Amino acid sequence: MQTKLHRWAVADPGRRFDDLFNLVHDPATLILACERVAGNKGARTAGVDGLTMADVEQRIGVPHFLDRLRTALKTGAFVPSPVRERKIPKPGGSGKVRRLGIPTLADRVVQAALKLVLEPIFEADFQPVSYGFRPRRRAHDAIAEIQLFGTKGYRWVLDADIEACFDSISHTAVMDRVRARIKDKRVLALVKAFLKARLLTEFGKQVDTPTGTPQGGILSPLLANIALSALDEHLHEPWQAAGTMGNAGRRHRRRAKGLPTWRVVRYADDFVVLVHGDRAHVETLHDEIAQVLAPLGLQLSPAKTRITHMSDGFDFLGFHIQWRRKRGTEKWYVYTFIAERPIKSLKKKIRDLTRRVSQAMPGDVLIRINQILRGWANYFKHAAAKHTLRHLRQFV
Repeated sequence: MQTKLHRWAVADPGRRFDDLFNLVHDPATLILACERVAGNKGARTAGVDGLTMADVEQRIGVPHFLDRLRTALKTGAFVPSPVRERKIPKPGGSGKVRRLGIPTLADRVVQAALKLVLEPIFEADFQPVSYGFRPRRRAHDAIAEIQLFGTKGYRWVLDADIEACFDSISHTAVMDRVRARIKDKRVLALVKAFLKARLLTEFGKQVDTPTGTPQGGILSPLLANIALSALDEHLHEPWQAAGTMGNAGRRHRRRAKGLPTWRVVRYADDFVVLVHGDRAHVETLHDEIAQVLAPLGLQLSPAKTRITHMSDGFDFLGFHIQWRRKRGTEKWYVYTFIAERPIKSLKKKIRDLTRRVSQAMPGDVLIRINQILRGWANYFKHAAAKHTLRHLRQFV
């Protein structure tokens, strides 16, 4: 069914899909949604009702749990519960916190079912410049694109970050873009209900959520991508209509006239605009992007957004990307290294695990350290090899 939905969406970009609600509460959809929720680490974390996946399996039974959930959806009795707030410190030792919203297990299953139905439709519309929270795309693909564009002369960089994107995004803007593709009123009402779900703070107080979609919700990354696709479309539009050959020709003609060309790489709310031009061109694009984000209820973070040249380097998704001369030669290349923040974060994790006052068993500590190093090395294996090995040797 996902394949059919995607094919229909690609074939007719103006099509608005109706009669999707039956797919959302279909037993097969709910079973698959439940399996995906159970396979997530978050299955061990309870929402406001205190239920974890283990509780459902032991006390209720998954089939009975899904039957009740399906009945509630079909009869219209299902209402999202308040989202439990949890604050975690942001990396980098800034002292700032990231607000997570933890839905109940039932809400997570329904969100996963909605995502199974909606994602193939909107994937037909998403631009290739977006890499975050999309099937068969990952952070390393985004880094590879930046490295490729850097070697082709895109050396000025707008290293951008959207301020509190998940907390600030406009519900109206999200729903407007969802309605452009979805006609089923029951599906629209369900999406809106999740956006409007109240927040239970750490102090036990329920508050309304006039903006934002909670980080921690299964549906939130998809909704954020749907809204931010407005930015992708705006920046990608000058080159999209030209086709493959016309695209290259249009870029060449613009550069011959002293006009800029640009490439965009976005991963969720972090993105870079690579410009073949000069600093003034990047400044113009900065102002243009701010105007595109405003109707979405968003703005660029003054502290985290900067204009830089690739020869000075910049950090993106944990990597430090820099255009520099190869030692012993006159040739210049774009290199990817490990940024300072993940190195400091790794060292802190190891120090915390190996404190002398720790009561943990040495064997358990070694297993945990091995897991951390294995995951860290796997993520950064595409960085400059000597740079990665130099940092890993500190822990061997």
